[in-house]
Amino acid sequence: MNTTIKKVLIAVAGIAFLFFAILIFHIITAKPAVYESPNLQVSRIDFKSTIDSAQAKQICADLRSIKGLTSDSIIIKRNVVVYFHNNKITNSEKVYNELMSKRPYEAERFILPANMVNKEVCPVDQNSFAYKASKTINQFFN
Repeated sequence: MNTTIKKVLIAVAGIAFLFFAILIFHIITAKPAVYESPNLQVSRIDFKSTIDSAQAKQICADLRSIKGLTSDSIIIKRNVVVYFHNNKITNSEKVYNELMSKRPYEAERFILPANMVNKEVCPVDQNSFAYKASKTINQFFN
């Protein structure tokens, strides 16, 4: 009985060591994420009237036809349309003008107020211990 328990413990320890070695190998050889589109920008259009589901589909179709927009990233909530576009191909002013030329929408392009232009938008407290620890670990492995 005693030798059977020893064999089981050695087998469990061996498997645990093997999994740990695989984990370490994966951490060392994993590459950081590479984003194909580093020029992605988010923009917004505010609509003055309530957007129903039919209008939402129409707005999405009109936006998808504009060159430079990513078709899968159009969000419509509370009379606001948020969309992502490649800022090397187009900008928010061109998108707004092209959208307004398609149909007579009652909307205006959202322009960031001057007092918020240089404000940081990261919701993470950069002075917290958790942020500093994760940044250190990330830098170590990259």
